[in-house]
Amino acid sequence: MERKSTIIAVAGKGGVGKTSLSATIVRCLVERYPDKKILAIDADPAVGLSTALGIDVKLTIDDIRKEIIASVDEGDTRTAIELLGEAKYRIFDALVETDGYSFIAVGRPETAGCYCKINTYLKEVISILSNEFDYVVIDGEAGIEQINRRVMEKVTHLLLITDPSKKGCQVINTIKSVADELVMYEKIGVIVNRMADESLKDYINTNEIPVLSYIEDDKNLSVFDIKGENIFNLPSESNVVNGVRKALNEIGVI
Repeated sequence: MERKSTIIAVAGKGGVGKTSLSATIVRCLVERYPDKKILAIDADPAVGLSTALGIDVKLTIDDIRKEIIASVDEGDTRTAIELLGEAKYRIFDALVETDGYSFIAVGRPETAGCYCKINTYLKEVISILSNEFDYVVIDGEAGIEQINRRVMEKVTHLLLITDPSKKGCQVINTIKSVADELVMYEKIGVIVNRMADESLKDYINTNEIPVLSYIEDDKNLSVFDIKGENIFNLPSESNVVNGVRKALNEIGVI
């Protein structure tokens, strides 16, 4: 029987704390579901999720793709089907197993500014891996590129992250518009991060996308970000941990 996976995609403008919140989502899932199989996918070429989770990445999905392409360039005559089969098999070489969850990084594309090949590959990887895990958390790249290219073609929960800024809200509204056409998702919600003042709520326009939680500035997290410390060591009652826990509860994940 095929596993019914909960796939949580995290998206938003760059600089709003998306990766820190993605890492905190992983932490909250591990704490809530110690017996479930959980996977964190770092799908942002900036590769920040590994740092937030304290993971040492030695091999990425793109490293594997490059190795296979190189073998063909050197005269390997295997068919495309055989190559894809090897790629699927080797994906598991890039999985990092750690306490309570697994981690995989997509890596950087070989050409700056060209994400077409890696995005197509990523879609395939997400599809393959999703069947192996109960919960999958995808930290996507900033903006709408991956959703626009239908990398996140099928997710169960789309979490949009913004800060209390007009630009941040514009980006999440754009992401939703694109996702409505291109992505099959079951639930959607917004986390408003880095709230300096409660009164700012009146100015935040999410165009009726439900706000799951407002997270006040978290000085603990700022220190952790600077030091590159593991989010699992953040105090349990930190603003970010409480805020993410509330959001996951509101959207029906925990």
